[in-house]
Amino acid sequence: MKRSAAEIVREYGPFPGVDQVAGVTYDGQHVWFAAGDTLKSLDPATGETVRSIEVAAHAGTAFDGRHLFQIAEEHIQKIDPKTGRVLATIPAPGGGGDSGLAWAEGTLWVGQYRDRKIHQIDPETGAVLRTIESNRFVTGVSWVDGELWHGTWEGDESDVRRIDPQTGEALEILEMPPGTAVSGLESDGGDQFFCGGGPTGKLRAVRRPR
Repeated sequence: MKRSAAEIVREYGPFPGVDQVAGVTYDGQHVWFAAGDTLKSLDPATGETVRSIEVAAHAGTAFDGRHLFQIAEEHIQKIDPKTGRVLATIPAPGGGGDSGLAWAEGTLWVGQYRDRKIHQIDPETGAVLRTIESNRFVTGVSWVDGELWHGTWEGDESDVRRIDPQTGEALEILEMPPGTAVSGLESDGGDQFFCGGGPTGKLRAVRRPR
């Protein structure tokens, strides 16, 4: 297993009226983040927030190329980003204990925080297709280039780790500075991760090893 210090490239925020950043996703142009009672989008080039959708946004956020998916308590909402309308709702597998959310292989991947699990679920029904065990509390989840990464956050320690999608074994760990939490996690498809900063109300760009 490879272990190294996370390289924080840039910090965004805190943002006006935002005291919590939870889920994070990327639509190819803007970063979307869950801020409790709103979903906000950020221009990563300028650091400015450009849109806000009034919707319950308590944990993980994902984007499938057309729609946003957002965990709200014990449900996952499917949202039209153009109108902000909730198109459908499915049950979340953790029943309210859910954390990260990612889209890959035509399915949703849902972190379960204290249960240290990641579930692959059917985006139409919420049915669990398979489950991966981690050995740390799971926050954000991201697939990029066939690699499964997730954030962890236990006490004062947080990291971003690549795990074996079959066994859950940690293959690579990027250690965040003490006191720097990772809530949501998403890749830009290139050499950066966007990491939610939890109660700091910040977002951070972290170098993705290549």
